[in-house]
Amino acid sequence: MKNLLSATAIGLMLTSASFAGNISEADLAGDQASAGDVLTNGMGRHLQRYSPLDTLNKDNVKNLVPAWAFSLGGEKQRGQETQPIVHDGVMYITGSYSRMYAIDLKSGEELWQYDARLPEGILPCCDVINRGAAIYNDKVYFGTLDARIVALDAKTGDVVWRKKIDDYKAGYSYTAAPLIVDGLVVTGNSGGEFGIVGAVEARDAETGELVWKRPVIEGHMGEYKGEPSTMTGTLNATWPGDMWKTGGGATWLGGSYDARTDTLIFGAGNPAPWNSHLRNAGTPVEGNAGDNLYAASRIGIDPANGEIKWHFQTTPREGWDYDGVNEVVAFDGPGGEQLLATADRNGYFYVLDAADGGFVGGYPFVKDITWSTGLDENGRPLFVEENRPGNPADAADGKKGEVIFASPSFLGGKNWMPMAFSQNTGMFYVPSNEWGMDIWNEPISYKKGAAYLGAGFTIKPNYEDHIGSLKAIDPMTGEWKWEYKNDAPLWSGVMTTAGGLVFFGTPEGKFLALDDATGEELWSFQTGSGIVGQPVTWEQDGEQYVSIISGWGGAVPLWGGEVAKKVNYLNQGGTLWTFRLPKQLASAN
Repeated sequence: MKNLLSATAIGLMLTSASFAGNISEADLAGDQASAGDVLTNGMGRHLQRYSPLDTLNKDNVKNLVPAWAFSLGGEKQRGQETQPIVHDGVMYITGSYSRMYAIDLKSGEELWQYDARLPEGILPCCDVINRGAAIYNDKVYFGTLDARIVALDAKTGDVVWRKKIDDYKAGYSYTAAPLIVDGLVVTGNSGGEFGIVGAVEARDAETGELVWKRPVIEGHMGEYKGEPSTMTGTLNATWPGDMWKTGGGATWLGGSYDARTDTLIFGAGNPAPWNSHLRNAGTPVEGNAGDNLYAASRIGIDPANGEIKWHFQTTPREGWDYDGVNEVVAFDGPGGEQLLATADRNGYFYVLDAADGGFVGGYPFVKDITWSTGLDENGRPLFVEENRPGNPADAADGKKGEVIFASPSFLGGKNWMPMAFSQNTGMFYVPSNEWGMDIWNEPISYKKGAAYLGAGFTIKPNYEDHIGSLKAIDPMTGEWKWEYKNDAPLWSGVMTTAGGLVFFGTPEGKFLALDDATGEELWSFQTGSGIVGQPVTWEQDGEQYVSIISGWGGAVPLWGGEVAKKVNYLNQGGTLWTFRLPKQLASAN
């Protein structure tokens, strides 16, 4: 080892997979069209998760067979949510407890492994997962549970630089895949349940030095090249007193990049604490005085300097933990319109104008929404005030507010698991869940490093026959073209292909391919553990390959209440499965 945080080079079989060299901005920009590589999280920085490969199709997908499987090993079998990165004969994946692996693409053999040495006292909210890496020039980058960003030599796994995002002792962590734009490594932060302040940061990809920082809660000052820049929002415009100082809004899922408008788009999580009566006096407010900007919002940011271009708040006066972090996908409408789409935790699917984030349309994508009767012409929710958890101050003992039933649950109509857009059908394929919760508010005060909720909850299934629901949605009308129901919650990412296929996985361990037009199941494979990862596809030696990681965990077994009990029989694991369509079977029906 070169230092305490160097890679564990096991075998270093680099003779079978030499690294071709530098990955450029142009390579990242062209990722979706590149058949042999997967260079970005989302299979393109617009996060469409669509592949133009069509060798594998509806007729021959039944001939898809395992090529190799790779075990992450050890005792750290907790929630594998990574998306593989593929380049020049090497696959890069991350694992739970802040690990990274480089794997020979042909043989499935390990080339090197890096384990971050995590300190005692880390405070991960929702399991010790990691959602993937970024690659640029000759380095791979990923975040760690102690809120650091690490750059490794892509060929050897040695540490090039390692930088602190924020103080893990205050509840900060980092689990998302970084985003690279114009030589900058862009990251968010995690820790919204600990009263942290959400922010987006950009670093020089070569040195790791901070270029700019943009907090997403009003009142906090941004930073540009080591100097204060501009304040986010207007101090106390939508936050009372000093509550903005610990206002939450974690940017924990990472962001997308819309090259059409040169805009980074990040989501901000729930405001802190969950008890909304502490943030808006518990009564309906005029205008946006109690909206707690820019929490529960999507935010457009200038990648050059970190200045906010626009914002769209999905859940103002948020009181149910309906984070606003879910991915924003850039796509073109049927008339060439430049649009953005996002499916929110709150149960609504939104279409926005890519130029300014303006509201174009919004539709329910789950069956039951109790907290709102709909959206107005600006996309603002029409609240059902009696379905806001009660104010503890109104209780006789002042300890517990009125319990209400809210749907969807705080784990969301959709959570982090990414949806996919198909250029083949013009539809979005949204992994959703049909569940609700009993929720109540409690008194709370901020203490560094302690949970800052001010709420209690129990999650419950809404239906006996299913919780998970993969829906094919027309973004221009909100119409559900079809629905695939699953007994357990869906927690994996989705991928579409030009061959007319939709790939995703289930907690029961099935990796599936559906017909993108009808939802008919065309192929499945049992992976041996629950799938909460993200599929990718690429071409090698004239054959199409598909990979998915299997390993049950994440937020559901930790926070799922009655739902968690329903899936507590599922086995943990940690295996990366890679499948191929042999040439001789590509034309076989």
